Amino acid sequence: MFDSLSNKLESAFKLLKGHGKITDINVAETLKEVRRALLDADVNFKIAKEFTNRVKEKALGQKVLTSLQPGQLMVKLVKDELTLLMGSSASEMELSSKPSVILMSGLQGSGKTTFSGKLALYLKKKNNKKPLLVACDVYRPAAIDQLVVLGEQIDVPVFSDREEKNPVKIAQTAIKHAKQQKNDVVIIDTAGRLAVDEVLMKEISDIHHTVKPDETLFVVDAMTGQDAVNTAKAFHDTLNFEGVILTKLDGDTRGGAALSIKSVVKKPIKFIGTGEKMEALDVFYPERMADRILGMGDVVSLVERAQEQFDQEEARKINKKIAKNQFGFDDFLSQIQQVKKMGNMKDLMGMIPGANKMMGDVDFNNDSFKHIEAIIGSMTPQERTQPELLDHSRKNRIAKGSGRDINEVNQLIKQFGQMSKMMKMMQGGKGKQMMKMFQGFK
Repeated sequence: MFDSLSNKLESAFKLLKGHGKITDINVAETLKEVRRALLDADVNFKIAKEFTNRVKEKALGQKVLTSLQPGQLMVKLVKDELTLLMGSSASEMELSSKPSVILMSGLQGSGKTTFSGKLALYLKKKNNKKPLLVACDVYRPAAIDQLVVLGEQIDVPVFSDREEKNPVKIAQTAIKHAKQQKNDVVIIDTAGRLAVDEVLMKEISDIHHTVKPDETLFVVDAMTGQDAVNTAKAFHDTLNFEGVILTKLDGDTRGGAALSIKSVVKKPIKFIGTGEKMEALDVFYPERMADRILGMGDVVSLVERAQEQFDQEEARKINKKIAKNQFGFDDFLSQIQQVKKMGNMKDLMGMIPGANKMMGDVDFNNDSFKHIEAIIGSMTPQERTQPELLDHSRKNRIAKGSGRDINEVNQLIKQFGQMSKMMKMMQGGKGKQMMKMFQGFK
């Protein structure tokens, strides 16, 4: 996420390294590179220029604190401006009606249908809501099927009428159905086009005028860059929507949409999609995103994700096994599954300060665990609970069964042994203190 922009901003700040104070000359050189980095990220030229001008005004004349170097002060100023540019703070949804109606809008292929499912799951788990998904895309037959499949995955009902071709009537009937079934949130998935056109805008406008939604959200593919911002403006002029959703932010995105869209439409980014899984949905926090862009990580979001998967009862069982020296490969595999549920591994690495820089070009993703799962899956139940049984002949059998090299099997067993020792040590005073701190975030 924003790797290219992060690297270019880091290079820009290096121009100030070693200077004792901020001057017109070194500020100009640094901000020239910052502006270039923003333009390369597909940020609108006017926005990039205004951004660097504001940073320059704040930087010039400031004395460097004794504990700060000029480069560090500039990073802070840029971070503050990035946060303001993206909206300052997270924006909550206003869901006070019974039922609350959320209208999804956007172009075809932006991820509206998938996001509708993700949002339903989010509201169900986080807000204890009883959502209803509504299929109002009457032009693409697969859209209804896709929403039905998503609804089954997350155990959320889907309202559709394959005979009715008027999306306004479908939406009206769905809201009546929601009231009868005691659904407190109605999420309406609408049709899209490959580009903004008169037919699309009239249809979404008619639905909006008729159902009077509590929230109208514009869903946009972050990978489309500046085009996303232009499309957002066109939709906003028609709908005056309440917020923006950026999807596919885990892809090869330059970041221009995330940085520009708030300035153009004057509406906040409310959520971001960070993966294909239905749980891969995050509230958008401008300050946390600014930290990540500047390579500072996002430890708070990482802890929040960990807490969602943190099973206290399971943790107690694991601790008992560690204390009795009974921690086995099945337990190890269980821990891997919990980590994978937290989301895309590349995204998680970006939340750890400096991790992306240390990893370099290493492609670290969820597939990295596949060979570990294959090796453990080729062990007998007894071997998983008693790793000490793993002699040379057993290792050879496991290597053949998993399709991996014997060296990989040996390496995994060695790493497992080291991890077991570390976990045993963590049960001491410092380890318990860390666990208390971790649970204290709740």
